Amino acid sequence: MEKLRLSVAGSACAVGHRDLRSPQSEENRRHRRQHHFPQGRSLSQAEPGNQPGGGTLEEAERRSGGTGRRRNPWAVEPRNRRNQLAAPTEPPGVYLERKGSGRCFLVAGRRRGPGFAVAMLPYTVNFKVSARTLTGALNAHNKAAVDWGWQGLIAYGCHSLVVVIDSNTAQTLQVLEKHKADVVKVKWARENYHHNIGSPYSLRLASADVNGKIIVWDVAAGIAQCEIQEHAKPIQDVQWLWNQDASRDLLLAIHPPNYIVLWNADTGTKLWKKSYADNILSFSFDPFDPSHLTLLTSEGIVFISDFSPSKPPSGPGKKVYISSPHSSPAHSKVAAATGAKKALNKVKILITQEKPRNHMLLLYPREILILDLEVNQTVGVIAIERTGVPFLQVIPCFQRDCLFCLHENGCITLRVRRSYNSIFTTSSEEPDPDPVQELTYDLRSQCDAIRVTKTVRPFSMVCCPVNENAAALIVSDGRVMIWELKSAVCSRNSRNSSSGVSPLYSPVSFCGIPVGVLQNKLPDLSLDNMIGQSAVAGEEHPKSPILQEVHLKFLLTGLLSGLPSPHFAIRMCPPLTTKNIKVYQPLLAVGTSNGSVLVYHLTSGLLHKELSIHSCEVKGIEWTSLTGFLSFATSTPNNMGLVRNELQLVDLPTGRSIAFRGERGNDESPIEMIKVSHLKQYLAVVFKDKPLELWDVRTCTILREMSKNFPAITALEWSPSHNLKSLRKKQLATREAMARQTVVSDTELSVVESSVISLLQEAESKSELSQNISAREHFVFTDNDGQVYHLTVEGNSVKDSARIPPDGSMGSITCIAWKGDTLVLGDMDGNLNFWDLKGRVSRGIPTHRSWVRKIRFAPGKGNQKLIAMYNDGAEVWDTKEVQMVSSLRSGRNVTFRILDVDWCTSDKVILASDDGCIRVLEMSMKSTCFRMDEQELTEPVWCPYLLVPRASLALKAFLLHQPWNGRYSLDVSHIDYPENEEIKNLLQEQLNSLSNDIKKLLLDPEFTLLQRCLLVSRLYGDESELHFWTVAAHYLHSLSQERAASTTAARAPAPRDRVNNPLDICYDILCENAYFQKFQLERVNLQEVKRSTYDHTRKCTDQLLLLGQTDRAVQLLLETSAENQHYYCDSLKACLVTTVTSSGPSQSTIKLVATNMIANGKLAEGVQLLCLIDKAADACRYLQTYGEWNRAAWLAKVRLNSEECADVLKRWVDHLCSPQVNQKSKALLVLLSLGCFSSVAETLHSMRYFDRAALFVEACLKYGAIEKLIAAIYADYARSLKNLGFKQGAVLFASKAGAAGRDLLNELESPKQELTAQ
Repeated sequence: MEKLRLSVAGSACAVGHRDLRSPQSEENRRHRRQHHFPQGRSLSQAEPGNQPGGGTLEEAERRSGGTGRRRNPWAVEPRNRRNQLAAPTEPPGVYLERKGSGRCFLVAGRRRGPGFAVAMLPYTVNFKVSARTLTGALNAHNKAAVDWGWQGLIAYGCHSLVVVIDSNTAQTLQVLEKHKADVVKVKWARENYHHNIGSPYSLRLASADVNGKIIVWDVAAGIAQCEIQEHAKPIQDVQWLWNQDASRDLLLAIHPPNYIVLWNADTGTKLWKKSYADNILSFSFDPFDPSHLTLLTSEGIVFISDFSPSKPPSGPGKKVYISSPHSSPAHSKVAAATGAKKALNKVKILITQEKPRNHMLLLYPREILILDLEVNQTVGVIAIERTGVPFLQVIPCFQRDCLFCLHENGCITLRVRRSYNSIFTTSSEEPDPDPVQELTYDLRSQCDAIRVTKTVRPFSMVCCPVNENAAALIVSDGRVMIWELKSAVCSRNSRNSSSGVSPLYSPVSFCGIPVGVLQNKLPDLSLDNMIGQSAVAGEEHPKSPILQEVHLKFLLTGLLSGLPSPHFAIRMCPPLTTKNIKVYQPLLAVGTSNGSVLVYHLTSGLLHKELSIHSCEVKGIEWTSLTGFLSFATSTPNNMGLVRNELQLVDLPTGRSIAFRGERGNDESPIEMIKVSHLKQYLAVVFKDKPLELWDVRTCTILREMSKNFPAITALEWSPSHNLKSLRKKQLATREAMARQTVVSDTELSVVESSVISLLQEAESKSELSQNISAREHFVFTDNDGQVYHLTVEGNSVKDSARIPPDGSMGSITCIAWKGDTLVLGDMDGNLNFWDLKGRVSRGIPTHRSWVRKIRFAPGKGNQKLIAMYNDGAEVWDTKEVQMVSSLRSGRNVTFRILDVDWCTSDKVILASDDGCIRVLEMSMKSTCFRMDEQELTEPVWCPYLLVPRASLALKAFLLHQPWNGRYSLDVSHIDYPENEEIKNLLQEQLNSLSNDIKKLLLDPEFTLLQRCLLVSRLYGDESELHFWTVAAHYLHSLSQERAASTTAARAPAPRDRVNNPLDICYDILCENAYFQKFQLERVNLQEVKRSTYDHTRKCTDQLLLLGQTDRAVQLLLETSAENQHYYCDSLKACLVTTVTSSGPSQSTIKLVATNMIANGKLAEGVQLLCLIDKAADACRYLQTYGEWNRAAWLAKVRLNSEECADVLKRWVDHLCSPQVNQKSKALLVLLSLGCFSSVAETLHSMRYFDRAALFVEACLKYGAIEKLIAAIYADYARSLKNLGFKQGAVLFASKAGAAGRDLLNELESPKQELTAQ
């Protein structure tokens, strides 16, 4: 950040209206002392006789009192020596000194020899402008390129860029630029692993483009870690693998037309590649079983059941075809190939639903089909009424059975699965034997639609993966709209009972633990804290006063607008000087094709103001001050080539705009350009076929309209030289003389003189308008022949001063730039002509780049850099050395075409391009991404991923172990943290950025450790911890309830309560057995109602037999018609099922038959027979032997008692922990569901998850659920905290570890003793 320090130290030079944007070399300062104003000199011999007024530029300026011979303006007059160093804008004695530090100081006081007193007045001026990209409308290829990561950030593609925004504050945090083609997919890496120093919280993102390139980014640093290329065709889909504990670098991608390739995203190496017969459009993993992969191809759906990271899938997969959609069950079966092609044209996307298991969603424009993959049939249809708006996208939720749907009008709807408990409740525990059910999703909330036009339409929607309570809509015009779900408690009598929609209730628990009505909770924290679970059919909601009915609504909490579609006209505000340092803001005005002007603040990159000024495309903008600008627009020409010209003067603070030319502007020649003079006094308006107009900017009056024979102007530029200083000195001398005449006595002279002088200096700092000074200024222009004219403007008088004949080597001049003693001209043929006015030499350089459209000098005294814009790019030149500094060419370096250029600061340029973006770049014009932690943000952002690994983990420990020192605090300054102060400040900034609601929870003494762990895992977006603590909190709390029930000898309510407040079914196998059984029965009921073919009936029968529902199974078996080839087998099976419970010999026979069938490859049939004779435990063992681990776990949950079930699941745990499977994190969840808390702590410790192990032990001790291993876990955790530099935490846990932590405790406390001894 460029900072200034104003002080009186040393011999400072005078401070005038100095430009601080570039360092000033000694050579420049010497040059400035000698030639304060540029000396106009002819570059070729002029013809005095033929020129009115005659002579050279130098002579012309001398005649008009210009810059002929001057005294050195830096010379000091003796009588005013004391105040000569004072800056006009500051009180006497305020001086300038340059420092590299981060603050500015005004130093008040007068210089009185070597020793003097100063008063420091610190204030911070923030004018740092970092390289950045302002993005605009999206490309059609970007439609599906959006993802919301667990890290809380949203990434989306904008042409070839990847934009990263914060979902809470809707601020752009990063723009990644390396792709050479449009981005088609972006995917954040998953966060489902244990984080420590070796595996820190990091922002990893994969993006893929239409040329087949995949880039893996380190988003925080803005660098590409890895680039992957297989083919030069668009990537269809890409996904990170999440199931392996060992590797988190695996990336699966679809490379057209029909390849799936597994990549190591860390090294860019290809692990394997597999081709399929049909073109693959997209894919989806089964969230419950990562070995199941589904591909949507051009011909149908392919199911792969043996997906593994270690080797490609073996066979071609199981292919099924989709029939055309229809809401009646008879037409929604998985049909044969006939008509499948036609139907697939309508399928938008396929998604494996998050819950319940083995369901899939198929999205059509007017309906969503819910397929049950166990029986391959449609079990539910979400149809849109005839007048409804078609679907674009659907996202299923994990935490509750809900769907976020996006419609073609940009409306997002939330549909929640209907609960039938209020309709089909029975007093008995047995479920209704024949419920008539539908899988119905009721519309519960919807947000406002957007105005859809040809160019503005919704592109895509993403849902927050952590809390599932917010959705972001990406619109084609570059807008990002973040809609958040809010819940409101409503009175029961206000609900319309005739709607047929069952009420939604708020959950009993918050962050995993049931809480009372008066306890602190944050219902909008996440979806599962907003609405309770839908009760299973046949279950009654517990009649409890805690249950409150809630309504949901969407609230727009974030809106990020992009730039409108090009064409753009850009202009940076006047540069920073010592005069405006207190009020300066780096503002960029962007004129758009729809007539509005957008003003951006370049420190933050945010839109400062949007002003609708014109009715047609803005052609140019010129600033008249830091707070005002002129903009002009021209309408489309009529038959005679005449247009309506609009020239508006805008005041930025108020937004008021006035027609600068009054009534003028209708039916006249179009304005070609406007140019404001150096002192912002005069305005030159150049027309296409009409003479020049000169206006006074301050009074909005016309000074001169040139005669009709005035030459046509091709380029015009004002001179930086003027006579304002000499005028001011004359005025000051006059006023001093007047002041002397009013003095009464000589004794009072010195007092009056000093006060008058200080008053006059204050007056001097005011605007020229208030002083009515009209300084003389000059401008040059060229005509069609290339002749250069020099004119002088002073007040109302305009004088023609000199003419210089055309240079033969130049074509038609298109633009001029003038700074100091250098004048540069550009022509139609791409030539640049550099005139050195002081040395009277010119030098022509052919750039061979065609038409020079614009040239502009960089701000900053002595900075002679110049940017030139061509049809095919831009170049930066050093006019002092007359050599090119950098070049950018469309089609070679970049894919975009440049529309306009300007300077942002002395070393940064601004490029507006036809991809709808505006880039602020370094002078090299190379696109670079910035570091996120270096960016200036207007609002603080909670993102611990931006901290260094040690700091982010230390912050986590600080939040988890509240209270520190016996009191709750979110102030890091009290903590003994040895890192440098800067890191401590960053930690405090992160804590301060938390919402007040979150802070209130963290500081609540009743907020338990388990709830704290769950909340912090949500704040960090830590997927692995969120699932672990959800399951842990549920089962630890269940344990405490069971114990409480057993001590009061009231055992009956405990299991009932566990079923009333069970673990949500999204956790599948981890749920309580009773709840899991009820859910499976409900599911088979639905399958039975929806069956339409014999195949469906047979699969339903198989499920009923496994679930032990023999009577209903027999009914279905007897339904088989006599014509069916299976009629005889089914009849015999029905007989077998009804008689199976007889004598022992029959059971042994059946067991023998079952084992033979299993040995001969008929596993499913053998398992079914074993279940008939209540040998489900043996059946599970056989399933496990043959590798069907998930099926065995399912069967154990629905058929076995708790002890037998636990045995089966423990064997599964051993399998999951084996090296070849390596899914220990899943094994931990299974152990939690079994209540094996000691084993969980042991496993965590062996996996070196010391932090999680210590917290888990701490939580278990509160519930009395663990006795051993405590000391070792605490000691290891204390060591890990010590490594993080968190001494207080280390001391706390080392002391808890007892003997095991004594050595560490001594080691930690010894430095303190040494300090006290000293």
